[in-house]
Amino acid sequence: MKTTRTMLVAAAVWLAMVAAVLAANPHLGTWKLNESKSKLAPGGPKNATVSYTEAKNGMIKVTVEGVDKDGKSIHWTWDGKFDGKSYKAKGNSEFDMLALKPVNDRINNLTGTKDGKVVATGTITVAKDGKSRVVTTTGTDANGKKVTDKAYYDRE
Repeated sequence: MKTTRTMLVAAAVWLAMVAAVLAANPHLGTWKLNESKSKLAPGGPKNATVSYTEAKNGMIKVTVEGVDKDGKSIHWTWDGKFDGKSYKAKGNSEFDMLALKPVNDRINNLTGTKDGKVVATGTITVAKDGKSRVVTTTGTDANGKKVTDKAYYDRE
């Protein structure tokens, strides 16, 4: 009986800690692209699933799965902080560094650079209810033409 009570208390404490962490950072979790709501530039990649998890030393790990313009699978990762500083984006063909700067607890501005040159800017906004988010990005395509994407994601 005492063991069961201890286990229940431990489980309750663990759930409270998880809830506190998620409440503290609404970006954490896995997000699935809602393609029907999104307005994506033709010929660009589709980031079908984006996961934000806590990593070592206060870092956030972002893992992206999707398809490129030719329908081939893409996978890239980013380990960094929401502090406006650039951190390496591993496996991303469009930019090699990514900076996420908080505007408030639900909104981050993003800046992607390639070889030191800004190639994409945008905003990531988590809805007040935490169930969805919108990622708006502006950049240039392979022909130098300005393109804007508005990607809607639902929390899994």
